[in-house]
Amino acid sequence: MKDVIRIVLADDQLFVRQGLKYIIDSQSDMECVGEASDGNEAYHISMKMNPDIVLMDIQMPHSSGLEATQKILHDNSKIKIVLLTTFDVQTYVIEGIRAGAVGYLLKDTDMKEILEGIRWAFQGNAIFRTPTASKALAEAIYSDGKPIQSGQVTNSSDLLTERELNVLQQMSYGRRNSEIAEILYISQGTVKTHIHRILQKLEVEDRTQAVVLAIRTGMVE
Repeated sequence: MKDVIRIVLADDQLFVRQGLKYIIDSQSDMECVGEASDGNEAYHISMKMNPDIVLMDIQMPHSSGLEATQKILHDNSKIKIVLLTTFDVQTYVIEGIRAGAVGYLLKDTDMKEILEGIRWAFQGNAIFRTPTASKALAEAIYSDGKPIQSGQVTNSSDLLTERELNVLQQMSYGRRNSEIAEILYISQGTVKTHIHRILQKLEVEDRTQAVVLAIRTGMVE
């Protein structure tokens, strides 16, 4: 049986939540398990419902989406938070990464891409595909923000084969397994094997942490 992705929607605009809920609940692999109109509600509902994903607006009354993200992940680090906002602002992207969000999407993004982003985040991948996101990701990693936890790796590039470094580079661009396979002329199965070995060697839990560690240590550009 396919896993159903349990989602909490946090947005201060009712019509946005209603629209997202309708589309999410129409998907065979998704379910909206809660709604919030501000950051405080988002925190309390997330603690109660323990969702897989929180789709979080940034600008909300009482407590912002960034503040709620920090509180939620402080108390339940297994929840994955994807920021969904109107603003493609570098500062927000950086603060979102520091807070622990795994994704940053714009509200004017095609709905098919938003749904794909939810599935992608659920699988442990980073979703930072706005025009400013790549630059902001690098700046956040090299800043004094809270580091992402990972194994104590030194001379990380020495641990990986040339092919694994090639795969890791493509991962840092946010590319899917199918895209990596096409670019490197290998099968998707081989890509999955390389990724599994990369995670083991770098002592990280998912692709997001692998990419952050790779950029921080200079393994990828």
